[in-house]
Amino acid sequence: MNEYKLEDIQIGMTQNFNVQITEKMQNDFRQNTGDINPMHSNQEFAKEKGFDQPLVFGMLTASFFSTLVGVYLPGKNCLFQECKEIRFHNPVFVGDKLEIQGEVIEIDDRFKRITIKAIIRNQEQKKVCSGKLIAGVL
Repeated sequence: MNEYKLEDIQIGMTQNFNVQITEKMQNDFRQNTGDINPMHSNQEFAKEKGFDQPLVFGMLTASFFSTLVGVYLPGKNCLFQECKEIRFHNPVFVGDKLEIQGEVIEIDDRFKRITIKAIIRNQEQKKVCSGKLIAGVL
């Protein structure tokens, strides 16, 4: 876990990490949220809608933005304040390997916070999710 302080952070600073989506992650998300939409669990329903298999929950994918700021940039000294402009560009499926990337695009010394441009790509380098994250740096 990183422990960046505000004075350690610079515009253009980046961090990234990888994760593989598992069936357990999908099932745990369903159980924790109560989202029982068949698009995420029913093979036949997903095929009827044009997908080879059920889709991973979009918010499961986006939840890795929390890991990005809370573990990597800035890490331990983070207070996650905003998640803006979240976009889902391509579907994610169980088994996909995701790379979560963040780049500091703004530093606000007055309010002790940073803005991070975040992008998640799959194993084919297709962008699957993006957003702007604002994190206080304590």
